[in-house]
Amino acid sequence: MNPLNDPLVIYLRAMLGVRLDRARNSEDRSVGASAIEWAIITGLLALVAFAAYTIILAAVEAAANKAKTETVR
Repeated sequence: MNPLNDPLVIYLRAMLGVRLDRARNSEDRSVGASAIEWAIITGLLALVAFAAYTIILAAVEAAANKAKTETVR
């Protein structure tokens, strides 16, 4: 008896064949590239937001320290 004729093995080979065919299809590749582009854009926006937060925090702390020193004099 050939183990490759088992229904489970036949099903797994068919499922793998379909997935490989999809991976080789040029239209599906662009979906993956699009997802990577969105991840890069999201990362860049997060960096910009963090930089803005840092700059604003530094400006507020500087203004608070200036206000403290002016009221003490």
